[in-house]
Amino acid sequence: MAGIPLYFVDLQDDLDDFGFEDYGPDCDSMRITAFLDIPGQDNLSPLARLEKYAFSDNIFNRQIIARGLLDVFRDFSNNEEDFLTVMEIVVRLSEDAEPTVRTELMEQIPPIAIFLQESRPKFPTAFFEYLMPIVVRYLTDVNNQVRKAGQEALLILLEQDLVAQSDIENKVCPILLDLSAPDSDDEYKVEAVNIICKMASMLSRTTVEHMLLPRFCELCSDGKLFQVRKICAANFGDICNAVGQEATERLLIPKFFELCSDSVWGMRKACAECFMAVSYTTSPEVRRSKLSPLFISLISDTCRWVRQAAFQSLGPFISTFANPSSAGLYIREDGTLSIRPSTQDVNSNSCQPNNNITLMSSSTNATLSSSEQPMETKPEPSTEESSAEVNTKLSVENLNKDTRAESSDCCTNPGEDVSQLSQGDKVAAGVLGVTKDSSFPGMNSRPQSAEDIFNTFLYWRPPLPDISQDLELLQFKTEKHKDSCSVPCNNCVASSEIKKVLESLQEHIDDPDVQAQVQVLSAALRAAQFDSVGDYETKKIEESSGELQSKTISDETAVSDATCNQVEEDSLSSPASQNNISDQSTTGALKSTDSEEQQRGTSVFLKKEQENNSAFEDDKSKLQDIIPQPLLDQYLSMTDPARAQTVDTEIAKHCAYSLPGVALTLGRQNWHCLKDTYETLASDVQWKVRRTLAFSIHELAVILGDQLTAADLVPIFNGFLKDLDEVRIGVLKHLYDFLKLLHADKRREYLYQLQEFVVTDNSRNWRFRYELAEQLILILELYNPNDVYDYLRHIALTLCSDKVSEVRWISFKLVVAILQKFYANNANALGLNFINELVVRFRHCSKWVGRQAFAFICQAVVEEECMPVDQFVEHLLPSLLSLASDPVPNVRVLLAKALRQTLLEKAYFKSVGNPHLEAVEETILALQSDRDQDVSFFATIKLKQGNIDNTTIEKQN
Repeated sequence: MAGIPLYFVDLQDDLDDFGFEDYGPDCDSMRITAFLDIPGQDNLSPLARLEKYAFSDNIFNRQIIARGLLDVFRDFSNNEEDFLTVMEIVVRLSEDAEPTVRTELMEQIPPIAIFLQESRPKFPTAFFEYLMPIVVRYLTDVNNQVRKAGQEALLILLEQDLVAQSDIENKVCPILLDLSAPDSDDEYKVEAVNIICKMASMLSRTTVEHMLLPRFCELCSDGKLFQVRKICAANFGDICNAVGQEATERLLIPKFFELCSDSVWGMRKACAECFMAVSYTTSPEVRRSKLSPLFISLISDTCRWVRQAAFQSLGPFISTFANPSSAGLYIREDGTLSIRPSTQDVNSNSCQPNNNITLMSSSTNATLSSSEQPMETKPEPSTEESSAEVNTKLSVENLNKDTRAESSDCCTNPGEDVSQLSQGDKVAAGVLGVTKDSSFPGMNSRPQSAEDIFNTFLYWRPPLPDISQDLELLQFKTEKHKDSCSVPCNNCVASSEIKKVLESLQEHIDDPDVQAQVQVLSAALRAAQFDSVGDYETKKIEESSGELQSKTISDETAVSDATCNQVEEDSLSSPASQNNISDQSTTGALKSTDSEEQQRGTSVFLKKEQENNSAFEDDKSKLQDIIPQPLLDQYLSMTDPARAQTVDTEIAKHCAYSLPGVALTLGRQNWHCLKDTYETLASDVQWKVRRTLAFSIHELAVILGDQLTAADLVPIFNGFLKDLDEVRIGVLKHLYDFLKLLHADKRREYLYQLQEFVVTDNSRNWRFRYELAEQLILILELYNPNDVYDYLRHIALTLCSDKVSEVRWISFKLVVAILQKFYANNANALGLNFINELVVRFRHCSKWVGRQAFAFICQAVVEEECMPVDQFVEHLLPSLLSLASDPVPNVRVLLAKALRQTLLEKAYFKSVGNPHLEAVEETILALQSDRDQDVSFFATIKLKQGNIDNTTIEKQN
């Protein structure tokens, strides 16, 4: 309708011939078909004139009729016979040979259908009998524009619920199925699959599942047109949401796997973009066991655009793992975060996966010697773990976290998880029991299935090398030489064999799980070498008859690598050691050169292990069991500068944007996994990254709680306060939300820093100061009256003198809120001091803007009733009435509004015998006779609820 005047401008000569002489561009309110009402033009009735122009040879006439059909229906809806005649005209007009006429007609179908719905008692079946067949027919029109108009009209009708279920199943769906058939025209097929995907969310689940879902699955595998597959991939999440979880997991997930491995990168990119919507529809088991490995394949795709889309969807995908019972938070209907009640929290924690996993289960203990005791990890409820915590706990938790069920299996015996370890993991667990007495316990002889040996979800890597035979040989040789070898020799044998195991794992060192096993074996190696040092020193002490004092070393870091190497060199140089090594060697006796090569190899390995040790200490704090660890590892890698070069220059911004959702998913107990990443993002060189964090830091504070907020977020918050204005505005917009989460003593530290917000990088950035005033109004409740008077009062008065009027007006409301704060807390002395300061600063201001501000403040004080009336009439009313003699009319205008619209409407000033009423009425009379027209107008007119007709004011001006 907005483009209609263009026709009138361009074709004004033609309009003159059909009664449009007075229907120009300025007559937008006139009906398009107004010419039908002009009498005496051709001696025809309006209905006959409608039929004449509807089938005129002039295309423009037919377009006008099609465009004005809604007005025509309104005109002829009172007579049923005329109405049916108009319907027949519409049906004939829908068969017009001109595509533009058919397009204009189809664009009017939705508003006509809404009109008929409102008039249903008169014409209950008119739409279904006459108009719906036109919509269905236009879906197969030969003209592209007409088909698109028909598709848009159909979607609007479905959205408004104007199409009957029978019409959908018997008319619409069959047409779409025919158009999307394998032998259909390519152009029709692309349009059909597009409309099927869009209308799926508007239909019932039964209709979509039984009529459209089978065809959609076929189209996902269409090998002829990649455009069809791309549309399916782009709308896959909507289809999953429409059919529900059961149909999604049974029919759609296999198709989704096919699309994610499509040869065209655009398909894989579309799948990555809708991954969160698909994951949201699936069960936790499918999400963890199937979708997680699939997403890892997308995030490591060969195409950069696919990786970019995957990394952008990584945070949202991780958020689908969120569980309110484990996070301790839930999202309300209004979108705000709320903390779960403590009783619910306790109940929910009773069925959480047990993180305190016993390292050796009962089945494993059976294979241990009677002298060995099973090692257990100690419960650690806090979010921080001691650096001296046994590395094996982290390793086993990392291996078991992906095998735990998220719902039904969450309360099973933690000892059962050990049976799910792969062969390489059992090797690591077996080595742990050796370090006590330098003997290797036998492994579990249970036959292992293929799933135990290799599971794609658990590892995402080639299977580990089979080292069970090496371990059996190692155990046999260790027992054989147990009695014949000295203690240092035994320990050196253990060290040597552990090194062999480590060397066999080096080719898989890139895998995170292998790295964890390497760290476990490294710990065993250090322990064995440490025992060697301790026993060697003890032997020397005994031989020297107590010349040296015995030393007890309790920490493995007390022994340097150089000492270990020296002891090993001494042991290898002794005859007993050489004989021992000679017996274990497959070649017989070791030459001195072989010993040196072994020493060099050991030194190289220990050096590498030492370099990786610090990295592992950092990595072990990133372990958790809420989401698959590879997903978290990939998310944490988004801050790597290399990602910006190989994936996306704004990947850090996407990481920052989704960090609150990831934090909510992991819960505050796993905040240590994200702490370093958050600090890295907070110091990113791109201000857009820091700005994103600044806008969400208050939500993150709700997730973490007051203790973690004070320890980890407050320093970053302080840094944002001194950042660029683009970053500071994010903190400022939610300043109240963040400060209210802090303890009172911590919150009080920011009183002085609030003054820094008044100064901006660009003085023209007045919205920054406007936002500060709005936040201060909310912040007043967080501080006591004395703090408000000492700190916030100065900020409010400074903003009241701002150059921008919008800032001044909101600051006046802040001043009123401060007064209300004082008198609500019985701080009358502070309130009186503040009033006196307002009188001096504004009533006696040399600029008229200040005096006008005083009148507005007084009006707002009365409206909000923020102070007792007796205090107002004593301290503010005399100064307010004195403005009647102000030389500037704008000041007197605001005074007239304050008196007439506010003061005289209050019951206090309406009471008879009020001593102050006479002074107010005298001032009103003086303003009514003011020489300025605006002043006298506002002093005379009595407004209702402070509103006035704008047109009346304009006339007075």
